Amino acid sequence: MPVAAAFDQPRIGVGAVILNERNEVLLVWRNRQPEQYTWSIPGGKVDPYESLETAVIREIKEEVDLDITIDQLLCTAETIRPEREEHWISVLYSARNIRGIARNLEEGGAIGEIGWFPLHDLPSPLACFAVPGLEAAKRLYMD
Repeated sequence: MPVAAAFDQPRIGVGAVILNERNEVLLVWRNRQPEQYTWSIPGGKVDPYESLETAVIREIKEEVDLDITIDQLLCTAETIRPEREEHWISVLYSARNIRGIARNLEEGGAIGEIGWFPLHDLPSPLACFAVPGLEAAKRLYMD
């Protein structure tokens, strides 16, 4: 049985809904695909042999220079776009900042800007994979 090429397999991503004490969520502007030109929760790809929780902690540190602790699993999200050869399964967590001030560390330009936004008044457009996590956070923190 032939083995499929890497781009024929779903990729696994992680992301974190990070809220501050004012119920504002940290969002990043995506300058690259997937989901280019949208606001998203910070996160990224899971590396081979890396646990999901380790991956989200690493990605948040690499992107926005925060040390986080994971509160809980919020949900999963799936993005399937055959026309772009994209299939992502994203595991999304709620998390808290335990050290650091959010700043853009993406020197390659993957992230344009970052900002804190009220959970009840989010910017547009939002990355489709971030929406389920943000909706789950609203249910968790605003109900």
